Amino acid sequence: MIHATLKGRKLAYDRSEGQGPGIVFLHGFRSDRHGTKALDLERWCRDDGRAMLRFDLSGHGESGGRVEDFGTGDWLEDARDIIDALAPGPQVLVGSSLGGWMALLLARERPDRWAGLVTIAAAPDFTARMQRAFTDTDRNDLEARGFITRPSDYAEGDYVFSRRLFDQGAQNSVFGAPLHLPMPVRFLQGTADEDVPMADALALLDHATGKDIRLTLVKNADHRFSAPDQLALIRAAVTEVLGA
Repeated sequence: MIHATLKGRKLAYDRSEGQGPGIVFLHGFRSDRHGTKALDLERWCRDDGRAMLRFDLSGHGESGGRVEDFGTGDWLEDARDIIDALAPGPQVLVGSSLGGWMALLLARERPDRWAGLVTIAAAPDFTARMQRAFTDTDRNDLEARGFITRPSDYAEGDYVFSRRLFDQGAQNSVFGAPLHLPMPVRFLQGTADEDVPMADALALLDHATGKDIRLTLVKNADHRFSAPDQLALIRAAVTEVLGA
């Protein structure tokens, strides 16, 4: 299915009907709605008779555009638009990596909209972390070419990171403003994650305020967080926030 946003972007999605609160899954950078975590969670929702929405952000999966033509502000607009159109009523946000960044922004801007929040290797402000490690070559490339590249462990070829991504990342910082999360929140993080340092998860826990926020660190889990026992932890976290 395709949803046309108010900005005219075409987003591919799958929606399962069922009881509420529903589940909304937000995928990671250069991932899509067909990832292992999204599909496992969808199967669980179907078995539970629970509504679920999963979709591809602009430039990802089957949605329109190229990843490098968009930034976090664009993807936040995508998420806000499609959720409001297709997932009315209380929802639990489940965000992986970049999707965790988007979920945190959504939770901060409209806290009463969400029944719960679960993040998996959340990567808020990862563009700022990248910029702090820039070399002179990186800075020159971003200025002259409008992008930098990095090798990928998840796909063929290099990842492209555009100036738009860095500019919009700075405009949509999680750590740059208070983060009050009154809904039940579960952060999941692997200790062997080479893309999101464990220190970032601890900083996020320290930065967020709320009455029911927990961080679970999983020994030796990597950024994919997709082993069977890790998928079970995601389902358990969603169950917890639904029952809180």
